[in-house]
Amino acid sequence: MSWTSRQGLTLADRVPTALRRAWSADGHYLDSDIYRLFRQRVLAHPDRDAVIHGDTAVSYAQLDYCVGRFAGALAAAGVRDREIVAVRLPNGWPALAAELAAARLGSVALTFPDGPGSSEARSLLARSRATALVTTRPLDTTDLPHLKAVLTPEQLIACQESADPAAPAGPDAPARILVSSGSEAEPKMIAYSHNAMGGGRGNYLRAIYDGEPAPRSLILVPLSASYGSLGTVSLYRHGATLVLLDRFDPVAALRAIAEHRVTHLFAVATILRRMTAQPSLTGEDLSSLQAVIASCDGLPAGVLAAALERFGRPVSNVYGSSDGVNCRGEYRITGAETTVLDRPDPAVCDFEVRDEQGCPLPAGTAGELWARGPMTPLCYVGAPELDARSRDAVGWVRTGDHGLIDQHGRLQLLRRNSQLIKRGGYSISPAEVERHAGAHPALAEAICVPVPDADLGERLCVCVVPHQDHPTPTLAELNHFLEEQRGLERRKLPEQLVALTALPLGSTGKLSRTELSRMAREILA
Repeated sequence: MSWTSRQGLTLADRVPTALRRAWSADGHYLDSDIYRLFRQRVLAHPDRDAVIHGDTAVSYAQLDYCVGRFAGALAAAGVRDREIVAVRLPNGWPALAAELAAARLGSVALTFPDGPGSSEARSLLARSRATALVTTRPLDTTDLPHLKAVLTPEQLIACQESADPAAPAGPDAPARILVSSGSEAEPKMIAYSHNAMGGGRGNYLRAIYDGEPAPRSLILVPLSASYGSLGTVSLYRHGATLVLLDRFDPVAALRAIAEHRVTHLFAVATILRRMTAQPSLTGEDLSSLQAVIASCDGLPAGVLAAALERFGRPVSNVYGSSDGVNCRGEYRITGAETTVLDRPDPAVCDFEVRDEQGCPLPAGTAGELWARGPMTPLCYVGAPELDARSRDAVGWVRTGDHGLIDQHGRLQLLRRNSQLIKRGGYSISPAEVERHAGAHPALAEAICVPVPDADLGERLCVCVVPHQDHPTPTLAELNHFLEEQRGLERRKLPEQLVALTALPLGSTGKLSRTELSRMAREILA
């Protein structure tokens, strides 16, 4: 199957159509577009809270009313079906309404994190050929010929006319584009169909919600991120109530659980560490919780133990990525090996372990993990070289991670792709930061490596070699250049700087990142 936007962006499904139809026949797909799934929820329980954000509670009926007005504002700005609508908003009901408004119009939502910086935004808008951007931040639209409108949430809210829903989109047509830092010099975009979002991703949440008819989910990660995409899926697939905070604060998060009778807590290791480190609040009541869910590269033993003790509920750890990779483990005792996950769910994602030539390996043998299932996305957006490198002819996704399938059929994660730097809940591409840092006029070379951090897991360190007769810029000077002149997002700025006279080389004459990481750790220590 192939889909082309009105602006000429083609998205081709790398999974064979016959396989998609087989997953549908097995009941793994709902064969409906996501706006109509949402409407089913609105009709089933119009007065149920859809979103609780601060002092504001928005019901399903109210959210749908706003979705219609948001769609009306987008339509008035010239947005039609088969176009890309970019959404760059902080967590809140407007972000959810904007995404659903794009679906109502038959358009595709491209969501990415809000924050200072323009480099990422301009790159994503240009490569996706987006025709509209919903944001709270000003943006230079020079050299973005496809962009028709930049709208604020206030402008969308002020619209008095509702746009009629477009004709139903095909369930295998694109619905949402997720953004990932990956290991590339620019963020990569991954296109998901309506079925892969409502079906595949919805099935992974079905297992987490475990029959709860009205989940109340405290989501402490960005809704725009791959992990955070569970937010809108929880609305249109599971009829959940989402509880959101303006910004993460451990005390506010603990209070929100009690005040709003939260049943499911979604976080990352850093957030759980900070929450469990807080003294018990006066009258603290966490009894409504049914499960705690994290997404980490092996949940640290101390965090698992603290979460089990503080919350008194099972803790799940999700191994996954925006490339359509997903498997989780549920842990009920301290000391559990959190790199050992459950059996992969065929309604979500299957795994194969392969050797360096891409040939399948027998059970119990370690190798590279390949993934494919109902959650598998269509393709990478505007990057055929990524599809060629990371997808095979029948839709399997090469993860770059290593693991094995044990004798019980469980997935064991041995090593994640080391090219990413994981800072708290964010993944940072060293290549992207290096591209911008290398443009500094005083620097001959700039390489980014991770340095360990007890709270965030890793922090970003930039190792620099200045040009001869040029002074080495300070970290503050370099970051000012990266943010103000290169438009790099603040969350990607280096937090440590190490100045060297030369970078270490391996026996082949290539840069030795392993040795450079060791040198950086020693110098900073």
